Amino acid sequence: MELEKNYLNQISDLIKQARTRAEVFVNSELVTLYWHVGKVIKTQILEGSKPEYGKRVISELSEELTKEYGRGYGKSNLFNMAKFYEAFPNEQIFHAVHGKLTWTHIKRLAYIEDPLRRQFYLDLAVNERWSSRTLNERIDGMLYERTLISNKPEETVKSDLALLSKQKIMSKDLVLRDPYVLDFLGLKDNFSENDLEQAIIHELERFLLEFGLDFAFIGRQVRITINDTDFYIDLLFYHRKMKRLVAIELKLGKFKPEYKGQVELYLNWLAKNDMNEGDNLPIGIILCAEKDEEVIELLNLGDSDIHVAQFLLKAFEDKLPKAISNAKALLQQRHESYERTKQP
Repeated sequence: MELEKNYLNQISDLIKQARTRAEVFVNSELVTLYWHVGKVIKTQILEGSKPEYGKRVISELSEELTKEYGRGYGKSNLFNMAKFYEAFPNEQIFHAVHGKLTWTHIKRLAYIEDPLRRQFYLDLAVNERWSSRTLNERIDGMLYERTLISNKPEETVKSDLALLSKQKIMSKDLVLRDPYVLDFLGLKDNFSENDLEQAIIHELERFLLEFGLDFAFIGRQVRITINDTDFYIDLLFYHRKMKRLVAIELKLGKFKPEYKGQVELYLNWLAKNDMNEGDNLPIGIILCAEKDEEVIELLNLGDSDIHVAQFLLKAFEDKLPKAISNAKALLQQRHESYERTKQP
């Protein structure tokens, strides 16, 4: 009986592997077909024609193709194919998504107008193997706007995305974000730092999805001892792409300057005692309910290995639009400053 079960398991594995390869192949061919169809629609029907004429031709095409080939060639999907080609007209760029993302992924990506923003979601979806549902959640949650990379000059963004795409190297600016949205924790109005920590552990999988799938959990309340005095790191992670330990300190109130010294102590201890060969220096994240940008600037934390970020729960949802607005204003200021430095 055990022998028969062995054979069953082996054959089942072979069938599953073959099905997976077949699904990947079919998806790859479908995406290729849709790109070429989109090219015909965009370059031969829609471009240079009167809009109403193009729409009428596509409507007639849809009816004939649906009769001949069934579902998948509805009018809206033909427009999706045209948008796909419009978003990825370069065949080299097209091959970046070919075979790696499904048509459902691609449809959502194609309608992101900003090329840098689109490339950000594309590269992270491939790198972190996001499902189409996760991709939608990350876009709807404005992940790009909350990631530090969005505040950088265009050339820096392109460079960091190229490193991720070609060498699987993830910069700190791609990983860190502000604010972090933790509204899945289900905390009541009154809660302690310990409650917050417990809720994060309970919802660790969703917490990691918000932070990024390359985070590996090491422990909570990790004890470090210095001269017979014990200190405790709230949460300790390791980021595989950055090759860094990440210490997270949870604070319920507003950020205070003394938190910097506390986290610096943790990072220095980790660098001295807990790094493996090939690791980069540890970084710290201070998650707090509020922060003052001027205080952060005066403490020179902007380019340091300590990142201060707000966390948002249901109680803080009204702050998210303001946080995004502030991030965009900062980006505009930095862009204008960067342009001024280029002027003779």
